[in-house]
Amino acid sequence: MPVILITGASSGIGAALARHYAAPGTHLVLNARGIDRLNTVAAACRDLGATVATRSLDVRDRQTVGEWLRETHAATPLDLVIVNAGINGGHPGGDIETEAMAFETVDVNLNGALNVALPCVTLMLARGSGQIALISSLAAFAPLPDAPAYSGTKAALLAHGLALRAKLGPRGVRMNVVTPGYVKTTMGGDYEGWRPMEMSAEEAAVRIARGLARDLDIIAFPEPLASLARGSALLPESLRRRSMRGFRFKVGRSKR
Repeated sequence: MPVILITGASSGIGAALARHYAAPGTHLVLNARGIDRLNTVAAACRDLGATVATRSLDVRDRQTVGEWLRETHAATPLDLVIVNAGINGGHPGGDIETEAMAFETVDVNLNGALNVALPCVTLMLARGSGQIALISSLAAFAPLPDAPAYSGTKAALLAHGLALRAKLGPRGVRMNVVTPGYVKTTMGGDYEGWRPMEMSAEEAAVRIARGLARDLDIIAFPEPLASLARGSALLPESLRRRSMRGFRFKVGRSKR
């Protein structure tokens, strides 16, 4: 029975991934802070035949997260961990991001992600197998001026994940980084601006699962937007800045 752990599983990409993997013979371990929405997702996954365990906790709580992961792995060794929990960052009025918002974004998107990923690295290395997926963003390649902390945390996850992949692969542990474009989610719904090539969370889940099955180092989509984002890093600063003007937006606060 494969055991799959997903953080941020109460909505959006996390919930879509949970439903995608839900099937007889699969055990899901789902985490989010909002227990009511999490229980709704868990019930849907059970209806699809999976067994499901849930845990409501904040990924910023390093000690509690570590204890939960070690207890879970001891009872049901983890085969796949998808590190998905995150927040938008940015400023609701499109102004400069506040210090408080920036630090909260770093605490959730980067420190919170590593609070999950790094204990799983240790556990999987001891076992000699397993797979970890970090949910980053195309903003890792093309930073968004209206969400600097978000862009920075996603770039850090990309760099950290790829560096770890090179070290972990020879020891039987796979590390993948997912960089989606615009996805229709509750969190994405807070954006007021142009959202080219936006796709449903369900379609994103299919692409992510396909990429993980192929063990791609970077799972980037949609392909045309991913190519533009990756190529933007090669542009002179003046051209890159002008090219990003169309991606200005306002954003509220939301968590998945």
